[in-house]
Amino acid sequence: MAGWDQNPGSAIRSRARDTSSSEPHGQKHVVRVERVGTPVVGARGQRLAMAASRVRSRMIFLVLDALVLAVCYSLAELVYFRDRPPAHYAGRFATFLVIALVVQLTANHVFGLYGRMWRHAGIEEARQILLSSGASLALLVALYPVGRATHFVDAPLAVILVGAVFCAMAMGALRFHSRLFAWQRGSRRLGLRVAVIGSRDAGAAVVRDMLRNPKAGLMPVAVFDDDAGAHGLSLLGVPVVGGVDDIEEAAPRYDIQQVVLAIPSPPAELVERALRASEAAGVSMKIVPGVREMAGTAGNAPPMARVRAPHIEDLLGRTQVATDLEAVRRSIAGRRVLITGAGGSIGTEIARQVAGFEPSQLVLLDHDETHLYDTAAVVPGPCEQVLLDIGDRKAVFETMSRYRPEVIFHAAAHKHVPLLESHPLAAVSTNVFGTLNVVEAAAAAGVGRFVFISTDKAVRPRSVMGASKWTAEQVVLSRAPESAPYCAVRFGNVLGSRGSVIPTFARQIAKGGPVTVTDPRMTRFFMSVEEAVQLVLQASVLSKGGEIFMLEMGKPVSILELAERMIRLSGYAVGTDIAIDITGARPGEKIDEDLTASGEELLSTTHQAVYRLLPSALAPEDLDLALLELDECVATRNSELGRKSLFALAESAVFSEAVVDEVAV
Repeated sequence: MAGWDQNPGSAIRSRARDTSSSEPHGQKHVVRVERVGTPVVGARGQRLAMAASRVRSRMIFLVLDALVLAVCYSLAELVYFRDRPPAHYAGRFATFLVIALVVQLTANHVFGLYGRMWRHAGIEEARQILLSSGASLALLVALYPVGRATHFVDAPLAVILVGAVFCAMAMGALRFHSRLFAWQRGSRRLGLRVAVIGSRDAGAAVVRDMLRNPKAGLMPVAVFDDDAGAHGLSLLGVPVVGGVDDIEEAAPRYDIQQVVLAIPSPPAELVERALRASEAAGVSMKIVPGVREMAGTAGNAPPMARVRAPHIEDLLGRTQVATDLEAVRRSIAGRRVLITGAGGSIGTEIARQVAGFEPSQLVLLDHDETHLYDTAAVVPGPCEQVLLDIGDRKAVFETMSRYRPEVIFHAAAHKHVPLLESHPLAAVSTNVFGTLNVVEAAAAAGVGRFVFISTDKAVRPRSVMGASKWTAEQVVLSRAPESAPYCAVRFGNVLGSRGSVIPTFARQIAKGGPVTVTDPRMTRFFMSVEEAVQLVLQASVLSKGGEIFMLEMGKPVSILELAERMIRLSGYAVGTDIAIDITGARPGEKIDEDLTASGEELLSTTHQAVYRLLPSALAPEDLDLALLELDECVATRNSELGRKSLFALAESAVFSEAVVDEVAV
């Protein structure tokens, strides 16, 4: 089909050009719309009709203003001379009235009162009315002495002042009458009865949004605030009836059907209290997102268009920390960047954020084609996709030689703790030897900056996953070129990542339970994937070479309390609607995660949320010997020996004898 155009857009443009070319040179093509019984109207006629419509609209306001001004000044004159017959002042007042009309109407034109859409008028339009009235009043007062001296204008100063005030009020009412009547109608409207938590700017914005948009079907009926000084007052006509803990008692009285938390970046304790109060009242709760969350969204959207259901992140009590994004940008902009494990949760977020810093080339590497494709689809800007397993040493070296990256983020790893307990050789092959392949290929290709994504489970590891990641840290430290900024970054659990406890709990709740918790004493550190990656990028800038960085993880979170919060967040009662079963700790799981191991010293850096560790490093010859032993285990498929070798290697630096015995059992 030789005549088929692969680009439909070009075909459309071609047809448009053909149509326009039929017109004589220099003559515009006129689109005609014909109706039965109606003459054909061209573009010029349409413009004339629109201009006539604008003139008609302005003339209507001009005439109405003239009538209003005449009435207002006449009323002021009649009140002032109420005990005298009109013959004493009518003639000279008529002259003043003409002058006042000319001055005020001219001021209205200057301040743009005849070219606005008053249906949507607000503070700015009200200000223009006041400015116009004030300017005309000032000019009339300035002319007052001249008029009195010449007897040309015989209007008392009180009449001028009072008449100007009357005129400003009347012109405002004339323009805002639709808004005033709409407010009256809104006070009697029906809709979802909403209570707002927060009486400051965010709360006022939410209340104002509901009042201005009656068609949305939302009616603010009460405001709650823990500030006792606000109780008994009203916010835009809505009463402030108490604190958050009063929601349950006030809900029946105000017939509350929904609660909106309108406090920017609320502390977790407040979110928890508000959620519990809403649950006790039998109503749902929504949250107005904070500034950071809205940064990448439609920030100009009205507040009620952005409200969302509470997320588990809102209840974990972690405060987002600031990052020196300019320093990160300088380290990435214009450079070739490669990310391994780009299809994973961390890798995807690294790719997304790195792409925003405008690297000259972004290479995404993963062994899973589906995840790799999905990541490339969400990355803003162009990227290269490389499908390979980092265990394939030859392919890794060929890739490094081909792309010659300048910065590498190595996130590829097996991370599932219980699963790797049954497959220790998979952990050794990918986490240890895969890292060895990547870091040695990077050094051979002259990569200038290398960041290895580690885990807090590498601290005093009791699992195969933790031990393999600790060994991988040693590989990075040992194989890094001298003085090159090659580093490892440790952090805890990432909210919502694949394999995380949170998606597991969500699936169990969706099925009606039970939610399984391994041990009621178990705690973990959590942070959002966005914050984790920001701090990883920050750590990469701080690296001078040979460091292990630990991110500030905040307070540990009880897994049992996390399960209870997620059940309540889903609208169920703990134990009544959804049960929690205690199943016992799985192989390799710790009760609590550690931040540092014995022999590791924690030092501060220039960033408050990034710490530098002085690690317990293995001697190069000991590491080489251990790697040979692990390689033999992989070659002979000896899983048990591979597992013991991993822990024996880690024990030489960070394990106490008691822990080794516990793990080896």
